Amino acid sequence: MISRIYRSLGLFLLLSTGGLAAVAQKSLTLRQAINEALTQSPEAAIARAGSMDATAAASQARTMLLPQLGFKEDISRGNDPVYAFGTRLRQKQFTQADFALNDLNSPQPIGNFSTRFSGQWQAFDSFKTQKEIHSADLFRESATSSAKAVDQQIVFRVVRAYQQVLYAQREAEVAQHEQQTAAALLNSVDEHVKAGLAVESDRMSAQVNMSARKEESIAAEGDLELAWASLREAIGEPDLKSAELKPIEPRTFPQGVLEDELASARKARPDLIALGEAQSAQASAVGAAKSDFGPRVSAYGNWEEDRTSFASSGGNNWVAGVQISVDILPLTKRSQLARESAARQKIDAQIAATEQHLRLEVSQAHIHRQTAALQLETAQAAMGQSAESLRILKNRYSAGLATITDLLRAEDAERQSQFDYWQAVYGNALAYSELLYATGTLTPDAAEELQ
Repeated sequence: MISRIYRSLGLFLLLSTGGLAAVAQKSLTLRQAINEALTQSPEAAIARAGSMDATAAASQARTMLLPQLGFKEDISRGNDPVYAFGTRLRQKQFTQADFALNDLNSPQPIGNFSTRFSGQWQAFDSFKTQKEIHSADLFRESATSSAKAVDQQIVFRVVRAYQQVLYAQREAEVAQHEQQTAAALLNSVDEHVKAGLAVESDRMSAQVNMSARKEESIAAEGDLELAWASLREAIGEPDLKSAELKPIEPRTFPQGVLEDELASARKARPDLIALGEAQSAQASAVGAAKSDFGPRVSAYGNWEEDRTSFASSGGNNWVAGVQISVDILPLTKRSQLARESAARQKIDAQIAATEQHLRLEVSQAHIHRQTAALQLETAQAAMGQSAESLRILKNRYSAGLATITDLLRAEDAERQSQFDYWQAVYGNALAYSELLYATGTLTPDAAEELQ
């Protein structure tokens, strides 16, 4: 029976090195999961819509430089004295008889078909429009940077959920193997009891150990299902089927200097870049609000034709002019300037708060990265030591030189070392991805390097 235990341990080693693959419907790499998330995530769709809206707003702002042209076809009929007098005059149908007092006071109903073309152009507005266009362009760039920040959040969430599934799979494999090992140990103890080499209490201890390992295996399977649910939510595909995931192997990631990482974050963090662009845009908006107090010069023109019927001929007229306007009591514009100034102060405060939080995030990620690397080294050494200790105790127990309690303690230590090791492996990769996210460099290509 002791040979069964060794065979079970050999099976576990194959599982640990990836020699035995799980049966699954399809393979899903980390890059594929990220690509699906960026395509299907509602948050990414919201960010893209915001960027499109800002682009449309920038295009709309440019239309203020163009002349406004209009066309109107108007059909009317009435006997209002002023309307009748003016209509006949515009139609060039006015005669001497129309000056009769009765016709002036009580005219006959008259119809009019009016065709009008009109135009207006803001020639000068103290450069308000140019500043609004510049502000809209900067807000468009800010929206694009904000969308990149959302994409990085999605990438980090997928990386974390993907690794949770990988760790849960390892945990389930270890728990299943330990259950098999506990069953083999129980059979071995049964034979020892029958041969008079062990007491009944040893068998009871082995049975309790078997029950505990079974509970752990059930719990591990539940954790695996929960991890898959988190991955489905991160990808944005609730109907995603469980698949074979490409393992993240133990590896050493490059160590960086904190000050260099902080400098990189200030340059690369898309959320900070978006705030900086919004700050410049809001400063331009304040300038536009100030320019609104200045004088405005506009040109306008109208051409109109009036007829008694749609196909008949009539009279036509035109008017053109230049208008200069200045607001003497611009109370509304003062309120608008106050609002734009307050918005600029708000963005200034947001940038200051983000920079402070950025330093904390990068510092925490830097420390987690160093801690995770050390934990991986320690866990790897502990796993080797616990495996060797278990091997020695198995031999001693077979020779009757150790108790079942000693053996179960060694089993617990070896099992815990396995859990700690794989947790350290994925914790190391997650800490590195956290550092990439904190410094603003967690792109799909950078995440792919984790595998």
